[in-house]
Amino acid sequence: MLTLVLGGAASGKSEYAESLVLKTTGPRYYLATMQVWDAECAARVEKHRKMRAAKQFETVECPLHLGNVSLPARGTALLEDLGNLAANELYDPAGAGENAAKAILHGLESLAAQCENLLVVSNEVFSGGADYAGDTDRYLLALAQVNNAFAARADAVVRVVCGIPVYYKGVEK
Repeated sequence: MLTLVLGGAASGKSEYAESLVLKTTGPRYYLATMQVWDAECAARVEKHRKMRAAKQFETVECPLHLGNVSLPARGTALLEDLGNLAANELYDPAGAGENAAKAILHGLESLAAQCENLLVVSNEVFSGGADYAGDTDRYLLALAQVNNAFAARADAVVRVVCGIPVYYKGVEK
């Protein structure tokens, strides 16, 4: 089952996606896309890793090149989040650059083939009504392309607003 969980900043989307994963049996993978730039980032990653371990997640770091991820067994994977991954692929010199959306979608297909369930967390884009220019617009367009393509393929698409899930496709499990 493929599920896309969307929401704005601090909407509760990550907590909701995690709650869905905790309802599953079998191996649980947390695919972390944050790049570690400094000691503060490293401390945050370590804190989150410990929290996830208590919930029986195996953390897989994948800030770039999602298509290279190989999961050790079929199970449920939670990708957190597409916004980080898109920025990493666009702007990191080792990333896919202008081919970021295509590379991410290829990686999602590869992951989907390895999982019983794949839950993907992403940010809403273009709902704020603001006009963006330059690199921000390029980033938002790439993320929108990935969101739209994955939503079309997904079994369920849910938007979380103030902690409340609203299903646009599929039903709550």
